[in-house]
Amino acid sequence: MTVPARYGITVPFPGVSLHDHRAWYEEVAALGYTDVWSAEAGGTDAFTPLALAAAWTPTLRLGTAIVPAFTRGAATLAQTVAAMCQAAPGRFALGLGTSSDVIVERWNGIPFEKPYHRVRDTIRFLRSALAGEKVTSDYETFSVRGFRLEVPVDEMPPILVAALRPGMLRLAGQEGDGAIINWLSADDVKTVVSHVGEDKEIVARIFVLPTDDRELVRLVGRRAIAAYLNVPVYAAFHEWLGRGEVLAPMWQAWRAGDRAAATEAIPDSLIDELIVHGSPSECRAHLARYAANGVTTPAPSILGLGTDALRQTLRDLAPGTPG
Repeated sequence: MTVPARYGITVPFPGVSLHDHRAWYEEVAALGYTDVWSAEAGGTDAFTPLALAAAWTPTLRLGTAIVPAFTRGAATLAQTVAAMCQAAPGRFALGLGTSSDVIVERWNGIPFEKPYHRVRDTIRFLRSALAGEKVTSDYETFSVRGFRLEVPVDEMPPILVAALRPGMLRLAGQEGDGAIINWLSADDVKTVVSHVGEDKEIVARIFVLPTDDRELVRLVGRRAIAAYLNVPVYAAFHEWLGRGEVLAPMWQAWRAGDRAAATEAIPDSLIDELIVHGSPSECRAHLARYAANGVTTPAPSILGLGTDALRQTLRDLAPGTPG
């Protein structure tokens, strides 16, 4: 079996009200994008943008990249997934992950304990619950007593696991239907996908800043990298990828409370690796390297643009656009 190549985009679009997304979704579908993938951090929740897309665009596949396994109770998560499966039959994919200690513990007051086991247990629970089974079980990280969905799903949605290092990547291949990867270079993809296994979907959220303005790229890129790669789970990921020496000055300055020095310590070469930038043709070529190295579903996340430029970028990066 060969996993089909798809081409998504990250939603919601920055600076655009959810109320105004209909025309954007319709254009995305008309341009040939196959998927929209929602993110959940400090903006909208993951499901509302997709529920709107389900009603407005009958062809797009809808995916979460990602829903934290910690921040919804087991039954609530199962009900939400089942509702999305009803809203978009055969078109919904659940991306599930640990998230981070920042979101889970600092923002939501939930202990960030045994993240690997929590994701594994949630997958196992969902497969039973979505199939209509009555679930009474003591999982390692939570318990469920007598829960049954009133309306089981007609078709089990793909469950993809947000994964960084080998343990979670193997979980994505063994118990999930694929992996969702994030904050890595095109060359890093080869290292990561080898742990997932064959014939699995690999969704990548790739940060794109389509401009020739090198100063803007450096400014936006450094801020984004500093915000993410100082989070412990991402720091550990990049240390595993072999960037410990490159990132050590940033980490040291960040721990000392010197945010300006931490940001300045990020080398230009790392920005070039982790942020897709340049002309439309250069961006398309860079994105193609991710696909060549094993990404089956790119989901670009467009950074730092006003709405007019953002819309033009959607057109410039659309699948099938000439290089």
